[in-house]
Amino acid sequence: MFKNNNLFTIVLLNSIQPLSESLNKFLSSSLKSQHFKKNEILVNEGEVCKYIYVIRKGLIRGFFNYKKKQITNWVSVDGEMVTSISGYFKNEPAQENIQCLEDTYAECISYEDFHFALKNFKEMEALSRIILEKYYLFAEYRAFASRIPSSKGRYEYFIKNNHPEIIKRTPKKYLASLLNMRPETLSRIEKNAVMCV
Repeated sequence: MFKNNNLFTIVLLNSIQPLSESLNKFLSSSLKSQHFKKNEILVNEGEVCKYIYVIRKGLIRGFFNYKKKQITNWVSVDGEMVTSISGYFKNEPAQENIQCLEDTYAECISYEDFHFALKNFKEMEALSRIILEKYYLFAEYRAFASRIPSSKGRYEYFIKNNHPEIIKRTPKKYLASLLNMRPETLSRIEKNAVMCV
């Protein structure tokens, strides 16, 4: 069930780009708060994603299915934004699934309200550009990591360029999938990393 009056996202957005009183007021009335249970699916592949979510507290992954196997594509944690790029921004069927890995509290804005804000509030365009630049960087990190030939190299690159809470809280099978390695390989690398400290 959606509820109003959550200010977490407004405070977060204003820390990225100061927003006008009128835009803050619009967002305050447009943003909805929602609680998702652990393992709950926010978006299924093939559905149109109607919201962009800001995680107040929780852990969310994106994954796709390939030959009856789930492949984790990304993981996001508290204070980060998640959505389906194709499903939300293009308003087309999503190419991935989005799932909560923990009980998750998030605030969301609909496709319609987001585009209304873009058309009617000048600073929303600047904010959107800054956010997209940030997520392009994350996409670049993932692309670089995927090209590193050794499992150990991918792990070390990931540790260096990602939020520590993602490494700490993501279940090993999903983290291993994200890093394109077997869970036992990840366990061995982590064990060796601890021994070397």
